[in-house]
Amino acid sequence: MSHHHHHHHEHEDSPTKTQPQDDENYNLLCQAHEEFINCEYDCCLELLQQLEARGENRSSLLTLRNNRAVVNFYKTGCIQHMPLLQELEQLVDTKFEGGHHQEAGVAHLCLKHGGNAITVARYNRAVIYYHRHMYGTALEALTPLVTRLPALERHMTVLVATLQMLLLIATNQLNRAEVFLDYLQYKMNLVGTAPIPNPSGSPEESAVAAAATPAVTPTAALENAVTRVAGPLQVLQLLTLVLNRKPVLVTEDGTPQFAALKAQQYYIMKDFQMAAKQLMRINDESTQAGTVTPQLSTYIANNMGVIHLRVRHYAIAAKFFQNALRFDQQLATNLRQCTLETMGSARSCEIMYNLGLAMLHLRRPKEAFQCFLVPVKQYHSNARLWFRMAEACIMEHETLPITYSAPCSAVPEPTLEFAALCLRSALTLTLQYKTTFRMGGTSEDSTLAPWSQLQDNNFCNPSKPISLESLEVMLASIYAAYSFASLRLGDHVTALEMAKQLLQSERLSDAHKLLGHMYAGEALMLMNKAAEARDHLEPTFVNNLNAMDLETRDWQLKSVEAAQNVVRYNLAVALALQNDHQTAKSLLATLTHPIVNNKALSLRRHIDAELAATSGLN
Repeated sequence: MSHHHHHHHEHEDSPTKTQPQDDENYNLLCQAHEEFINCEYDCCLELLQQLEARGENRSSLLTLRNNRAVVNFYKTGCIQHMPLLQELEQLVDTKFEGGHHQEAGVAHLCLKHGGNAITVARYNRAVIYYHRHMYGTALEALTPLVTRLPALERHMTVLVATLQMLLLIATNQLNRAEVFLDYLQYKMNLVGTAPIPNPSGSPEESAVAAAATPAVTPTAALENAVTRVAGPLQVLQLLTLVLNRKPVLVTEDGTPQFAALKAQQYYIMKDFQMAAKQLMRINDESTQAGTVTPQLSTYIANNMGVIHLRVRHYAIAAKFFQNALRFDQQLATNLRQCTLETMGSARSCEIMYNLGLAMLHLRRPKEAFQCFLVPVKQYHSNARLWFRMAEACIMEHETLPITYSAPCSAVPEPTLEFAALCLRSALTLTLQYKTTFRMGGTSEDSTLAPWSQLQDNNFCNPSKPISLESLEVMLASIYAAYSFASLRLGDHVTALEMAKQLLQSERLSDAHKLLGHMYAGEALMLMNKAAEARDHLEPTFVNNLNAMDLETRDWQLKSVEAAQNVVRYNLAVALALQNDHQTAKSLLATLTHPIVNNKALSLRRHIDAELAATSGLN
């Protein structure tokens, strides 16, 4: 209620009685709300115009500005979100005149409407960022509201909490999501309640609701995307528990979201066959019901691809990802001309990442590289992704018979030079993450730490948070690849340094141990330090290698025997470099594996020629 009426109220019999003028404003608001719901945007704008002409106090003008911007946005079919965003940015920055209103939207304002307009503007701004996949920005924009969640009006609380949950899940902050849920459930009593009915009731309350409604309607779209039946928070609660591998019963209610949740649960529990069955069922049922959308088809095709990727059916996986991209492109043929919600459901970036992985496994490095260029623009601090790009470059280089120096171009090409750049990024990022790695962080410590202080190891979005084990494996893989690329680029110093780092890694796999010694040996030989190289190439360590480690990898070295032959051959090279020709010859005589035949043959010829030359001198 605005200040300048208060003195009229002295003689009224109850403090809640309102002025006729207020009633009229309220009626206009209700009418405007009605027109908005019926999509009569022009009538709605006209009513808002009338309200403004009545020259109410400053705070309701803010509400009007917010509402007008939202209505205009709906008038464009929810397409032109930029003008709306600009208006909201200005609204959020608005400061009230008069000392005690300085911090608009932070202090509890006496002007209930004013505080509300800014709250709604903040919320709407975050919704836009969410749909534009700018999750970090959206989380920041929402923080001021989340920190004062208990002070918000109930309808708004639910919306803010829902959006915060969606954002935490979208950014893989699964621990935080779970602890935030506990907070909503036990401190705020939000989860476990019935879906919120439409706000109505005392004029005071619904005047606020009416003011908020246009703003809130973009979420109506957002809520529908999550759930059409149960309350959105209930669905997000189940999803969070499933993602955190908590034993939870997902009972299907005939809606695709619950069926999809069940598929997710099967997948997480590694029951890939049931997960695929579940997805096909969703597909069949929605086809029969005629409810198939490009969004749903994209989701199903991508997830089928992910399942096949997990069971190593790479060619089938690639087909599914290509289908998913086709559906996704139907959805987003032109992102400038699509609604905000459609923009939010476009997923090309993530699908390209998946397709790139399938292409790497299919040994099609050029295509894999082209795929990875798309997500790396958005996820540029994802160390895994940089490493995968380097792998594509190395593989492409290995398949080229000739080494050529690529002409310099603005477009990244899958060259070894580019691989070295990618590996440098990957290494820097991974070492940085290692220092900020959080141990534990389960919801057991939630009693001690409020949810906002918890941290997840979500360094590699969009893939899952990282465990200490996978961090170590990733580091070892980066060192190995970096050492190899440096050898090929003729940078022996870096190659040796990386091989040494690799050999010092914690929890080193046998396969990586083998590579570390071989690369170090090769680098030392190239640096004319054959004696030191021999230390790395003593074949004894090969005998205790774990055979499984070699057989399960996608390498030419499929067995311990092959590994032993390679190491012995390299040792023979080191001996020959030291002019210990006889020992080298006897070592070559023990080689049996086809992988080293040709090389051993030419080394033997070289040694014989050397011996002939030296004996000729004597």
